[in-house]
Amino acid sequence: MILISSQLVLGAIAAFLAILLWPRIRDAAWMLIIFGVIVAYIETVYSILKDFGIAGEEIIVLDSVPLISFILMTIRMIFFITAFAIMVFKQIRQK
Repeated sequence: MILISSQLVLGAIAAFLAILLWPRIRDAAWMLIIFGVIVAYIETVYSILKDFGIAGEEIIVLDSVPLISFILMTIRMIFFITAFAIMVFKQIRQK
């Protein structure tokens, strides 16, 4: 119960702060990191609901891989990878 509570509380704080930062940031890399944090919180909430049996992942399954879990995990990482790639590109371009 402590693990679940800490995941929800800390994830909610991170998502809340990311949403507060959203209107103040115009940098594409930071926007993608904010999106990644929000998707990570959605993924946490979904996995907890799935563990409690409230949300089912059997809705769409491709080759024994639950599609919702796969999409949430993949899109989060794509946001982070793209953000870091933009930051690296900006650093290289400044030199």
